[in-house]
Amino acid sequence: MGQLKDFQLRRLEEHKYSCASSSLMDPMMQKWWCWLVEQCPLTLAPNLITISGLLVNIATSLLLVYYSPDAKQEVPRWACFLCALGLFLYQSLDAIDGKQARRTGTSSPLGELFDHGCDSLSTVFVSLGVACSVRLGTHPYWMFFQCMMAVTLFYCAHWQTYVSGTLRFGFIDVTEAQFGVIAIHLLSVIFGPSFWSLKLPFIGFSIKYVILYCILFFQIVLAYSYMHTIPYTGAGKNGSTVAGTSVLSPVVPLLFILVPSVLIAWKSPYDIYLQNPTIYLLTFGCVSARVTNRLVVAHMTKSEMAYSDASLLGPALLFLNQYVNCPINENYLLYIVCIYVIYDLIKYCQEVCLEICHHLNISLFTIVPKRPASSTSSAAFEKNGSSKYMTRSKAKVKSN
Repeated sequence: MGQLKDFQLRRLEEHKYSCASSSLMDPMMQKWWCWLVEQCPLTLAPNLITISGLLVNIATSLLLVYYSPDAKQEVPRWACFLCALGLFLYQSLDAIDGKQARRTGTSSPLGELFDHGCDSLSTVFVSLGVACSVRLGTHPYWMFFQCMMAVTLFYCAHWQTYVSGTLRFGFIDVTEAQFGVIAIHLLSVIFGPSFWSLKLPFIGFSIKYVILYCILFFQIVLAYSYMHTIPYTGAGKNGSTVAGTSVLSPVVPLLFILVPSVLIAWKSPYDIYLQNPTIYLLTFGCVSARVTNRLVVAHMTKSEMAYSDASLLGPALLFLNQYVNCPINENYLLYIVCIYVIYDLIKYCQEVCLEICHHLNISLFTIVPKRPASSTSSAAFEKNGSSKYMTRSKAKVKSN
């Protein structure tokens, strides 16, 4: 059996993208995005644009993780610059894939799903990259909270979409957050990563804490917005989700991620999180991306979201190992689980995309070019058309 059932594929055909945005920076960026998309050839597939930006973003973020695997060491300034550039490229390419789809007449539900799937994975790596840039590993529990909060808020954004049927962006949302991360990387380039440890006069706080409190305020505002809208914006019958399920039902898969992530780190006799913070957060970030993708699919197909998920077997294995007093070294097991959840995420995305491509009879990364009429063909058409017209005219004259 495939990942999607027949009725889900049928409902996917009826799906229409709905978005409401009041972003402050999006209107200012539109000129840049419109110019950029015009530079793309019409044979360039929108999904290829999206995946290219994601790969650049992942590569530049992993560069910071390579130089600071526990987010405590100072990273080279050039690596921070590349990470800022990589995020800007991803933001730009992510913004023009839909425009390219409309230019080429290749808009489809697959494009929306592919876009959100890439965003879910990008959120994980952007969080890790900024943690390394400001050396947030010196405050590991802050780092845990910030990274897990980022993937949670991304999940909640699509939870709201599953409830209301419309993806909503506020005054300060994704674009503004991305520019904030770019600014953090650029400050690390200009002043060096040690800049974040400097203390402000008269306050006594380091600059790092000022940034953390600003991010925390932004996250609290977003969380409040979701808590205020999710219970009351159900588009289904009697205020239910678009699939007719309870508006609170998506909280269960989210808890299956957050609760084990806290308990495993807290109960670990090997200090599994403190010893491997980036790998630990990458593992649970990929689990969150997998579950978020299933939520997006549930929204687009107007179907119920199952509570169980294959990616949850990874955290379950870590939890079970602790329960039986760790017969397997947790640090080794964490790397095995990380590889498994990454493989499971890639496998799920691949299977879903190929099933949709087969059902809609479209290609994932290519566009079949439409041959425009050549000048010779056009001239021949005009010649044939005019001769036929003259023939019909002569026939009318003779008949008269």
